[in-house]
Amino acid sequence: MSETTPQPPESNLPAGPGSTPDPVQRGERRGLFGAKGGGDTSGYGGLVRPTLYPGAATRPYGGYFDEVADELEAALGGAEAFGESIYRVVVDRGELTLHVRREDLLTVLQALRDEPALRFELCLGVSGVNYPDDVGGELHAVYHFQSITNGGRRIRVEVSCPDDDPHIPSGTGIYPALNWHEREVWDMFGVVFDGHPALTRILMPDDWPGHPQRKDYPLGGIPVEYKGGTVPPPDQRRSYS
Repeated sequence: MSETTPQPPESNLPAGPGSTPDPVQRGERRGLFGAKGGGDTSGYGGLVRPTLYPGAATRPYGGYFDEVADELEAALGGAEAFGESIYRVVVDRGELTLHVRREDLLTVLQALRDEPALRFELCLGVSGVNYPDDVGGELHAVYHFQSITNGGRRIRVEVSCPDDDPHIPSGTGIYPALNWHEREVWDMFGVVFDGHPALTRILMPDDWPGHPQRKDYPLGGIPVEYKGGTVPPPDQRRSYS
Protein backbone atom coordinates (compact mmCIF):
# COMPACT_ATOMS: atom_id res chain seq x y z
CA MET A 1 0.00 0.00 0.00
CA SER A 2 1.37 3.41 -0.90
CA GLU A 3 2.09 5.91 1.83
CA THR A 4 -0.21 8.73 0.77
CA THR A 5 -3.68 9.21 -0.64
CA PRO A 6 -4.04 11.62 -3.59
CA GLN A 7 -4.94 15.17 -2.59
CA PRO A 8 -8.27 16.61 -3.78
CA PRO A 9 -8.08 18.85 -6.85
CA GLU A 10 -7.60 22.56 -6.24
CA SER A 11 -11.07 23.31 -7.64
CA ASN A 12 -12.58 21.43 -4.72
CA LEU A 13 -11.11 23.66 -2.02
CA PRO A 14 -13.61 25.40 0.27
CA ALA A 15 -15.02 28.70 -0.95
CA GLY A 16 -15.38 30.31 2.48
CA PRO A 17 -16.95 29.86 5.93
CA GLY A 18 -20.53 28.66 5.74
CA SER A 19 -20.72 28.92 1.97
CA THR A 20 -22.52 26.48 -0.29
CA PRO A 21 -19.82 24.92 -2.45
CA ASP A 22 -20.30 24.41 -6.16
CA PRO A 23 -20.14 20.83 -7.44
CA VAL A 24 -16.89 19.67 -9.02
CA GLN A 25 -16.92 18.02 -12.45
CA ARG A 26 -14.74 14.93 -12.70
CA GLY A 27 -15.70 13.57 -16.09
CA GLU A 28 -18.71 13.23 -18.35
CA ARG A 29 -21.07 10.48 -19.43
CA ARG A 30 -22.35 10.01 -22.96
CA GLY A 31 -25.48 8.11 -23.85
CA LEU A 32 -28.28 6.84 -21.66
CA PHE A 33 -26.11 4.45 -19.64
CA GLY A 34 -22.65 5.78 -20.44
CA ALA A 35 -21.86 2.85 -22.76
CA LYS A 36 -19.45 3.43 -25.65
CA GLY A 37 -19.12 1.77 -29.04
CA GLY A 38 -22.45 0.01 -28.84
CA GLY A 39 -23.87 1.16 -32.16
CA ASP A 40 -26.54 3.25 -30.46
CA THR A 41 -29.16 4.29 -33.03
CA SER A 42 -31.84 5.33 -30.53
CA GLY A 43 -30.67 8.92 -30.30
CA TYR A 44 -29.44 8.63 -26.72
CA GLY A 45 -25.85 8.58 -27.92
CA GLY A 46 -26.04 12.36 -28.22
CA LEU A 47 -26.85 12.81 -24.54
CA VAL A 48 -23.91 14.30 -22.65
CA ARG A 49 -24.01 14.66 -18.88
CA PRO A 50 -21.25 15.85 -16.52
CA THR A 51 -20.13 13.65 -13.64
CA LEU A 52 -20.45 15.95 -10.64
CA TYR A 53 -19.05 15.49 -7.13
CA PRO A 54 -20.23 17.60 -4.18
CA GLY A 55 -17.77 20.32 -3.27
CA ALA A 56 -15.98 20.51 0.08
CA ALA A 57 -18.20 21.97 2.80
CA THR A 58 -17.15 24.79 5.10
CA ARG A 59 -18.10 25.74 8.64
CA PRO A 60 -20.71 25.88 9.95
CA TYR A 61 -21.84 22.48 8.69
CA GLY A 62 -25.16 22.69 10.50
CA GLY A 63 -26.99 20.52 13.04
CA TYR A 64 -24.86 18.10 15.02
CA PHE A 65 -22.25 17.89 12.24
CA ASP A 66 -20.15 20.69 13.79
CA GLU A 67 -20.15 18.96 17.18
CA VAL A 68 -19.04 15.68 15.59
CA ALA A 69 -16.23 17.48 13.74
CA ASP A 70 -15.11 19.29 16.91
CA GLU A 71 -15.04 16.12 19.00
CA LEU A 72 -13.22 14.16 16.31
CA GLU A 73 -10.70 16.96 15.92
CA ALA A 74 -9.99 16.85 19.65
CA ALA A 75 -9.71 13.05 19.61
CA LEU A 76 -7.20 13.14 16.74
CA GLY A 77 -5.00 15.71 18.48
CA GLY A 78 -6.02 19.07 17.09
CA ALA A 79 -6.88 20.88 13.87
CA GLU A 80 -3.60 20.06 12.14
CA ALA A 81 -3.94 16.31 12.78
CA PHE A 82 -7.60 16.47 11.77
CA GLY A 83 -6.68 18.13 8.47
CA GLU A 84 -3.99 15.56 7.76
CA SER A 85 -6.31 12.60 8.34
CA ILE A 86 -9.53 14.03 6.90
CA TYR A 87 -8.77 15.87 3.67
CA ARG A 88 -12.36 16.72 2.70
CA VAL A 89 -15.64 17.20 4.56
CA VAL A 90 -18.80 17.02 2.48
CA VAL A 91 -22.33 17.95 3.53
CA ASP A 92 -24.76 16.93 0.82
CA ARG A 93 -28.43 15.95 0.89
CA GLY A 94 -28.47 16.24 4.68
CA GLU A 95 -25.57 13.81 5.18
CA LEU A 96 -22.08 14.34 6.58
CA THR A 97 -19.27 12.49 4.80
CA LEU A 98 -15.68 12.51 6.04
CA HIS A 99 -13.13 11.71 3.34
CA VAL A 100 -10.30 9.98 5.18
CA ARG A 101 -6.82 9.04 3.99
CA ARG A 102 -6.58 5.27 3.95
CA GLU A 103 -3.43 5.23 6.07
CA ASP A 104 -5.39 7.04 8.83
CA LEU A 105 -8.62 5.05 8.51
CA LEU A 106 -8.18 2.82 11.56
CA THR A 107 -7.23 5.76 13.79
CA VAL A 108 -10.41 7.58 12.75
CA LEU A 109 -12.60 4.48 13.20
CA GLN A 110 -11.18 3.86 16.68
CA ALA A 111 -11.97 7.43 17.70
CA LEU A 112 -15.49 7.28 16.27
CA ARG A 113 -16.23 4.15 18.25
CA ASP A 114 -14.50 4.83 21.55
CA GLU A 115 -14.68 8.57 22.26
CA PRO A 116 -17.54 9.20 24.73
CA ALA A 117 -18.75 12.29 22.87
CA LEU A 118 -18.85 10.38 19.57
CA ARG A 119 -19.69 6.76 20.36
CA PHE A 120 -20.65 5.56 16.89
CA GLU A 121 -21.06 2.03 18.17
CA LEU A 122 -22.88 0.71 15.13
CA CYS A 123 -21.21 0.31 11.74
CA LEU A 124 -23.96 -0.45 9.26
CA GLY A 125 -21.54 -1.73 6.64
CA VAL A 126 -19.19 -0.66 3.87
CA SER A 127 -20.15 -0.16 0.23
CA GLY A 128 -17.88 -0.13 -2.80
CA VAL A 129 -17.97 2.45 -5.58
CA ASN A 130 -15.99 2.65 -8.82
CA TYR A 131 -15.25 6.07 -10.35
CA PRO A 132 -13.07 5.40 -13.43
CA ASP A 133 -12.56 9.14 -14.03
CA ASP A 134 -11.31 9.80 -10.49
CA VAL A 135 -7.65 9.39 -11.41
CA GLY A 136 -5.64 8.08 -8.46
CA GLY A 137 -8.80 7.21 -6.50
CA GLU A 138 -10.82 5.04 -8.84
CA LEU A 139 -12.03 2.72 -6.07
CA HIS A 140 -13.94 4.03 -3.06
CA ALA A 141 -15.14 2.36 0.14
CA VAL A 142 -17.98 4.11 1.98
CA TYR A 143 -18.69 3.30 5.64
CA HIS A 144 -22.00 4.09 7.34
CA PHE A 145 -22.14 4.73 11.09
CA GLN A 146 -24.82 5.33 13.69
CA SER A 147 -24.52 6.37 17.33
CA ILE A 148 -27.01 4.72 19.64
CA THR A 149 -25.66 6.58 22.66
CA ASN A 150 -26.05 10.00 21.08
CA GLY A 151 -29.59 9.85 19.78
CA GLY A 152 -29.20 7.97 16.51
CA ARG A 153 -26.72 10.33 14.86
CA ARG A 154 -25.48 9.14 11.48
CA ILE A 155 -22.33 9.93 9.51
CA ARG A 156 -20.37 8.43 6.65
CA VAL A 157 -16.65 7.85 6.13
CA GLU A 158 -15.27 7.53 2.61
CA VAL A 159 -11.84 6.18 1.64
CA SER A 160 -10.34 5.90 -1.83
CA CYS A 161 -7.51 3.97 -3.44
CA PRO A 162 -6.15 3.72 -6.99
CA ASP A 163 -6.72 0.87 -9.42
CA ASP A 164 -3.04 -0.03 -9.44
CA ASP A 165 -2.83 -0.20 -5.62
CA PRO A 166 -6.30 -1.29 -4.43
CA HIS A 167 -5.46 -1.65 -0.74
CA ILE A 168 -7.40 -0.33 2.28
CA PRO A 169 -6.88 -1.43 5.91
CA SER A 170 -9.53 -3.80 7.21
CA GLY A 171 -11.78 -2.39 9.92
CA THR A 172 -12.81 -5.79 11.28
CA GLY A 173 -10.58 -5.43 14.34
CA ILE A 174 -12.64 -2.39 15.42
CA TYR A 175 -16.04 -3.26 13.93
CA PRO A 176 -16.21 -7.08 13.60
CA ALA A 177 -19.50 -6.82 11.67
CA LEU A 178 -17.52 -5.48 8.71
CA ASN A 179 -16.24 -9.01 7.99
CA TRP A 180 -18.80 -10.02 5.37
CA HIS A 181 -19.25 -6.47 4.06
CA GLU A 182 -15.56 -6.19 3.25
CA ARG A 183 -15.68 -9.59 1.55
CA GLU A 184 -18.51 -8.35 -0.65
CA VAL A 185 -16.62 -5.18 -1.62
CA TRP A 186 -13.60 -7.33 -2.49
CA ASP A 187 -15.79 -9.72 -4.48
CA MET A 188 -17.66 -7.04 -6.44
CA PHE A 189 -15.01 -4.29 -6.77
CA GLY A 190 -11.60 -5.84 -6.08
CA VAL A 191 -10.68 -3.70 -3.07
CA VAL A 192 -8.14 -5.59 -0.95
CA PHE A 193 -8.75 -5.08 2.78
CA ASP A 194 -5.36 -5.61 4.40
CA GLY A 195 -5.60 -7.52 7.68
CA HIS A 196 -8.98 -9.12 6.98
CA PRO A 197 -9.13 -12.57 8.62
CA ALA A 198 -10.43 -14.39 5.52
CA LEU A 199 -10.81 -12.20 2.44
CA THR A 200 -12.57 -14.61 0.08
CA ARG A 201 -15.43 -14.22 -2.36
CA ILE A 202 -18.87 -14.18 -0.81
CA LEU A 203 -21.27 -14.05 -3.80
CA MET A 204 -19.33 -15.29 -6.81
CA PRO A 205 -17.56 -18.67 -7.13
CA ASP A 206 -13.99 -18.71 -5.85
CA ASP A 207 -12.57 -19.08 -9.36
CA TRP A 208 -14.68 -16.29 -10.89
CA PRO A 209 -12.59 -13.90 -13.03
CA GLY A 210 -12.91 -10.18 -12.36
CA HIS A 211 -15.18 -8.09 -10.16
CA PRO A 212 -18.71 -7.69 -11.55
CA GLN A 213 -19.68 -4.24 -10.23
CA ARG A 214 -16.71 -2.39 -11.62
CA LYS A 215 -17.51 -0.01 -14.48
CA ASP A 216 -15.02 -1.76 -16.78
CA TYR A 217 -16.70 -5.14 -16.33
CA PRO A 218 -18.52 -6.39 -19.47
CA LEU A 219 -22.28 -5.76 -19.42
CA GLY A 220 -23.20 -9.11 -20.92
CA GLY A 221 -22.25 -12.06 -23.07
CA ILE A 222 -20.29 -13.81 -20.31
CA PRO A 223 -20.51 -17.61 -20.42
CA VAL A 224 -21.69 -18.97 -17.07
CA GLU A 225 -21.10 -22.53 -15.96
CA TYR A 226 -23.28 -23.70 -13.10
CA LYS A 227 -21.48 -26.30 -11.06
CA GLY A 228 -23.41 -28.84 -9.02
CA GLY A 229 -26.88 -27.46 -9.81
CA THR A 230 -29.51 -29.93 -11.02
CA VAL A 231 -33.08 -29.61 -12.24
CA PRO A 232 -35.27 -32.65 -11.51
CA PRO A 233 -37.61 -34.01 -14.19
CA PRO A 234 -41.11 -32.51 -14.18
CA ASP A 235 -42.76 -35.50 -12.49
CA GLN A 236 -40.35 -35.24 -9.56
CA ARG A 237 -40.64 -31.53 -8.91
CA ARG A 238 -42.45 -30.20 -5.91
CA SER A 239 -46.10 -29.38 -6.46
CA TYR A 240 -47.38 -26.00 -5.21
CA SER A 241 -51.06 -26.62 -5.99
